[in-house]
Amino acid sequence: MKLWLLRHGEAEPTRTLDEARCLTAYGRQQARQAAALLASRSVPLMLVSPYVRAQQTADEVCAQLDFKGQRLSVPWLTPDSEVRQVLSELDAYPQAELLLVTHQPLVGSLAGWLLHGHRQQPLAMGTASLAELDGPALAAGLMDLTRVVHQNRF
Repeated sequence: MKLWLLRHGEAEPTRTLDEARCLTAYGRQQARQAAALLASRSVPLMLVSPYVRAQQTADEVCAQLDFKGQRLSVPWLTPDSEVRQVLSELDAYPQAELLLVTHQPLVGSLAGWLLHGHRQQPLAMGTASLAELDGPALAAGLMDLTRVVHQNRF
């Protein structure tokens, strides 16, 4: 099982509704750079948070990769979603490889749970960071971190 975790790109400052925040121009660039890391992969399924900044990140990834897989918006990939709920929901997706486009603190907590079996060591994920996890199953402590790439502002 291969799991790609992508945090959305840089977003504009807080609006009245957090879920309505859009990517900045730099956030779109970050998303394209992260997508380039997936260019040699054939990811069959992308699950995306319904928040605008995650949807826009997914848009950039799809355009950059000429994505041919299935893309689904799911309500359980928001910043405050519970790791156990996400893992339960992921049971419905038996694909051997998938990409999640989501937010902190969820993405770091999810990675920490899958890598270490607990949430006390979340994986640091800046905007548009992309982590690749590999293992026999999406279960506590059973995944290994193959790589993580951070998009840094220079």
